[in-house]
Amino acid sequence: MKFLDPRTQIIAQHPLRFAWTVIKGFRANQGLLLAGAVAYYALLSIVPLLILSVIVLSHVIDQALLLQTLARYLEWLIPGQSASVVAELANFLTHRDVVGWVLLITMIFFSSLAFTVLENAMSVIFLHRVAIRRRHFLVSAVLPYCYILFLGFGLLLTTLVAGSLQAIGQESVEFLGRTWSLHGVSGALLYCLGLAGEIFVLTSVYLVMPVGRLSLRHALVGAVTATVLWEITRHVLVWYFTTLSQVSVVYGSLTTAIVVLLSLEIAATLLLLGGQVISEFERVGKRVPADGTPAL
Repeated sequence: MKFLDPRTQIIAQHPLRFAWTVIKGFRANQGLLLAGAVAYYALLSIVPLLILSVIVLSHVIDQALLLQTLARYLEWLIPGQSASVVAELANFLTHRDVVGWVLLITMIFFSSLAFTVLENAMSVIFLHRVAIRRRHFLVSAVLPYCYILFLGFGLLLTTLVAGSLQAIGQESVEFLGRTWSLHGVSGALLYCLGLAGEIFVLTSVYLVMPVGRLSLRHALVGAVTATVLWEITRHVLVWYFTTLSQVSVVYGSLTTAIVVLLSLEIAATLLLLGGQVISEFERVGKRVPADGTPAL
């Protein structure tokens, strides 16, 4: 393991101890409480953010194609409920003429709330950084709106690429008298696109939200950790909601809101847990016990 840096060597030698350190740090930082706050404000932000994105991008790309792309990749964030959210979004867009300046400014404000709360949650996770260096309040004020523009641009690229991959899926290849459909290849590429986009977005969150400059390698460690955990959790949620869940019996017409909030809270928990992994990784070897041996 000589090719690994000292911190990675320590973690490789004691992976379970490092995992326990991450969990203890997450509990000490009240990670579940922070995740609940992030999920609540994300629930307030997601619809106006999507409305603003589609209204702006529909001047460049067909609205139906945008909604189709949103429905596919919202399923990654809110399993089983993306169709309901996109249906409400499409219903609002058919009456976009009622959007006045007051409503527009209100939507822009609510779209930024989730990013503001997420930045505050990250400041708790990375408290050792905040104690050394604080971010100027103007940067914190502008950061959410820059991130909204960033996500809008990402949605534009994703829609264009997804449209091309769907077109590939309608084609077929003929070779030696046999015909093979490219539908399966297109589906696999669309999944890889979503997975790569998920890692890219999480990496950007870990690079931008914490105070100070974060190593790209460290951000990737947190992003890959959160992505793997979310992919496992997402499939479990899909199975649970389609087989065992009785949430519709209990909550009735509130089912969509409850399921979306639950999904967002789990996603926020894993997002902050990925940040905790980075935070603990940065401090590996800096806690020295009495015997002088570098420890977790």
